[in-house]
Amino acid sequence: MIAALYHRGPDGARFYQDQTVGMAHARLSIIDLDGGWQPMHNERKTVWVVFNGEIFNYIELRATLEAQGHRFYTNSDTEAIVHLYEQYGLAFVDHLNGQFAIALWDIERKRLVLARDRTGIRPLFYTVARDRLIFASEVKALFFDASVPRRLDPVALAEVFTYWSALPPETVFEGISQLPPGHLMVAEAGKLSVRRYWDWDFPRGAAQSSKSADELAQEVRDLLIDSVRLQLRADVPVGAYLSGGLDSSVVVSLIRHYTRNPLRTFSISFEDAEFDESRYQQELVQHLGTDHTNFRCTRRDIAEAFPRTVWHAETPILRTAPTPLMLLAGHVREAGYRVVLTGEGADEVFAGYDIFKEAKVRRFWARAPQSRWRAGILGRLYPYLAHSPTSNPAYAQAFFGQGLEHRDRPYFSHVPRWSTTQRAWQFFGPAIRDRLNGFDPHQRVSMVLPKAISEWSPLARDQYLEAHTLLSGYLLSSQGDRMAMACSIEARFPFLDHRVIEHANALPARYKLMGLTEKYILKRAMAGLLPESIRTRSKQPYRAPDSQSFFVQGRPVEYVADLLSPASLREAGYFDPAVVERLVAKCRAGRAIGFADNMAFVGILSTMLVDRLLLRQPGATQFSGVPSVGAIPPEQRTAAS
Repeated sequence: MIAALYHRGPDGARFYQDQTVGMAHARLSIIDLDGGWQPMHNERKTVWVVFNGEIFNYIELRATLEAQGHRFYTNSDTEAIVHLYEQYGLAFVDHLNGQFAIALWDIERKRLVLARDRTGIRPLFYTVARDRLIFASEVKALFFDASVPRRLDPVALAEVFTYWSALPPETVFEGISQLPPGHLMVAEAGKLSVRRYWDWDFPRGAAQSSKSADELAQEVRDLLIDSVRLQLRADVPVGAYLSGGLDSSVVVSLIRHYTRNPLRTFSISFEDAEFDESRYQQELVQHLGTDHTNFRCTRRDIAEAFPRTVWHAETPILRTAPTPLMLLAGHVREAGYRVVLTGEGADEVFAGYDIFKEAKVRRFWARAPQSRWRAGILGRLYPYLAHSPTSNPAYAQAFFGQGLEHRDRPYFSHVPRWSTTQRAWQFFGPAIRDRLNGFDPHQRVSMVLPKAISEWSPLARDQYLEAHTLLSGYLLSSQGDRMAMACSIEARFPFLDHRVIEHANALPARYKLMGLTEKYILKRAMAGLLPESIRTRSKQPYRAPDSQSFFVQGRPVEYVADLLSPASLREAGYFDPAVVERLVAKCRAGRAIGFADNMAFVGILSTMLVDRLLLRQPGATQFSGVPSVGAIPPEQRTAAS
């Protein structure tokens, strides 16, 4: 199992085993390079732990625990976990500021504890097979037990083709679950129990504050400075991603102005002008004087690396955007870095996405359907898109008019997005469609929403939904952890410090979305620290070329032609070959310019790759760069033995 996770920890592997439990750890050395080997234990060796991630406040925790009589034998952040558990029991997670997937074994109580960080930065999967609980950071490790089935779950697949990911605790694999973000599992006395220890929460009704906008902006700045300082803790150099947008620029600027860390930055640029932000990247590089590396990504790069992307993501994905990030992580590793800070999470925390503006406009529309201002307001959305849905007034009214009858439902904001994504259901084959008979995506997502959500402001509802679908299920997983760890890189997310989230959630909605100005308070907090062209710039989401990456002069690349051939599609059984053939022809001709067609194409292709690489022919050698599952370098074998 640990051999399958070599990429997550290429510096060696060790394990603990007794008559009841076995725990292994693949190490990526970042803190306490000489002594930080896991599994770690307490003084009496009655509590053992392995974990993936970082505990950023471990220095403060250690001082408190030592004052309470605990003795440490390493300088690692890991050891703080066992002593916290000794001191506080299952409440140990409440004291952690970090990103983590933890497995802790209490010998005296015969209790296994699994815990996942608050926002789902680090993955944690499990299954029960032959009366045994099996858990791992990635699904491919679970497959080393022959009793674990290798099948896609049709309903979870449909969830991916709706919400962009399966909703926890489901995964796309039958019989395999994920521990949801902010949850803790306890296995003892032959029973499993799962409970939530943290969640995004918002004030009931409209949030109020007696403080001025400047006071609130200063509080945001101070919190972010402290978060950045904490997340720079490492015994190795730490770099940062720089996209050219506000969020990564905030992180990089705070490093420059408020720390003594050398400023090393990395970015992606594209040959396609529609996706390229290099002009803004260079502006900030010159403004801050960073030591900068740019990786220019081509369509060919995306096509060649996409199978490896899917092998690491372990799920169908609807966009190619993860692939350039994986390639960028490779350049970070080649530059000698193991850790990077990123701006991910700012849009969820401070309401930066267009979907929040869109929902605000649509709520106004639903209240005043005859308003003459409607068309003008819609025209302000999605200015960065070459084929914006607002460019055609008739289409815009049809697109944004979807789901207006759900105005009072907590999922109102996401109905147009889900409807667009769900158009890919038309490509499912008869067997999948039969399994989906009666599936209601609105009812399904309602099952995971808290009861209190109806008492929150509309923006708070929208933020909660975004954080529990796209953020945790796709951005932090397929586009985050998996792509960085594919290259043995640890990504860190200062905006997702739970203190930042809790503070932002308590702010009045107008300070996050002021009219149609997104992230208002964050922009105000950065006054004087960033060039105005970047500080006041409208959000341009990170994107990459999709279906056009897989065709060269009208011909699909070789593996695409194979996987999307009628024979391969019939054998796999997920999609209707005739309907897919028409989509491929449309993409081949360059006529797939909308979101729906591109998401369907990438989703179908990635599903077929999941089927081929993880279910039928693990580590298939015909795909460039896909590792052979179970292959382990000699130095790793030596450490493990």
